[in-house]
Amino acid sequence: MSETAATRTPVGRLPLVPLLPSLAPLLRSWLPRQRWFAGKGRSITGFSLVSATELLPVTGADAGPGLLHLLVTVHQGASSTPDDCYQLLLGVRDVLPPHLAPALIGRPAAGPLADRTVYEGLLDARLAELVLERLRTPGTLGPLRFEQFEDAPAVPGGLAARPLDAEQSNSSLVYGDEYVLKVLRRVQPGPHPDLELPLALARAGCPRVPVPVAWYETAAPRPYALGVLQPYLRGSKDGWQLALEALATGRPFTAEARALGRVTAEVHTALAAELPTLALDRARAGRLADAMARRLDEAVRAVPGLLPYAPRLRTAFDALADLGDAGRRWRVQRVHGDLHLGQALYADRDWSVIDFEGEPARPLAERRRPQPPVRDVAGILRSFDYAARTHRPWNPAWAERCRVAYCEGYAEAAGVDPRAEPELLRAYETDKAVYEVVYEARHRPDWLPVPMAAIDRLAAFA
Repeated sequence: MSETAATRTPVGRLPLVPLLPSLAPLLRSWLPRQRWFAGKGRSITGFSLVSATELLPVTGADAGPGLLHLLVTVHQGASSTPDDCYQLLLGVRDVLPPHLAPALIGRPAAGPLADRTVYEGLLDARLAELVLERLRTPGTLGPLRFEQFEDAPAVPGGLAARPLDAEQSNSSLVYGDEYVLKVLRRVQPGPHPDLELPLALARAGCPRVPVPVAWYETAAPRPYALGVLQPYLRGSKDGWQLALEALATGRPFTAEARALGRVTAEVHTALAAELPTLALDRARAGRLADAMARRLDEAVRAVPGLLPYAPRLRTAFDALADLGDAGRRWRVQRVHGDLHLGQALYADRDWSVIDFEGEPARPLAERRRPQPPVRDVAGILRSFDYAARTHRPWNPAWAERCRVAYCEGYAEAAGVDPRAEPELLRAYETDKAVYEVVYEARHRPDWLPVPMAAIDRLAAFA
């Protein structure tokens, strides 16, 4: 166990040297049980403290709750996977009230918090509301910096906090049904797309994305984006819910699909206007095709059931490389990166797009890399397929009608139909389906037939 030279002095008098070793036995047990912990299945060999800040003092005579903000690097042995850094917000009390029992982490036996109760602070409404108060006042607190969007209205105080259950790789808090705070858990230094892209869209005047009202991060020289506050879209339903309801009642979904295609195109157009674009030339197309082929090879090793399909699937990537060799060029730009029906919210007969984080398992530099807009299109098309497969009996015609309507809507707003580049679209759909096969095999084996059906369909194009 180590404490790195990057350790920062917290605000307050909490002794740093024994802090992390005293918390380590608790974190070693608690972290792997969290949905947002990415290192499941690998043993934890140690921790390093990146920073520690008392948002509310945890030491002193007052026995009330304290709130400790930590950035902790988790070491997981000699794996080829890099160590991950996590944001923790730990509540500290002498005695934990019964209603907070599910938040318990444990009681350190030694160190500055010896014999006090440590728990998940975001589940304590009083502490969660303190985080909002910090966001209402721009400035710094130790290594933390709190910012606000220049044109955002003032955030009112006194809003009650509640955790949002629908979370995976991060944690979310809703304040008074007015705002939602996404607390990033697995953090990396550098600009974070879930802040960077909504800010760019807000400055471009695109109304399709909730404007970041406030956020917090660490200060230079190694800035980590930590949390983003945005308006909460009350009464909205995500596209996945809507699609399943349409399937269950036999109602068409083509009007919603067409509208979502238009909204996707509007977001792409605004991002291209606000941020730099590049050309996917011969060299970039070759690298892209090679990366897709490598992911296919890795997937075959992980899921042997892909092996019979691999040669035919590889032709999709070869076709992309061949077009690049023949001089075909495509525009690449910043895109959503992980677009599916669950990332689109429908309220008042209109769509909004959320969660620009990209695929959380990918390195941050990769998630920020410009891509052809068709990558997002492929994600939505695959999502229609997933929705249709949840219905009994399977309704492939429903998915196909939605696919057609979505692409038509996209073409209406963008002036370019994504189906006009079939090789590019097939390559991205194939790459996405291969990713889905590995994910389902590892996490939801019962769902594996869904992407495998797509694999069978996409291989038939060879």
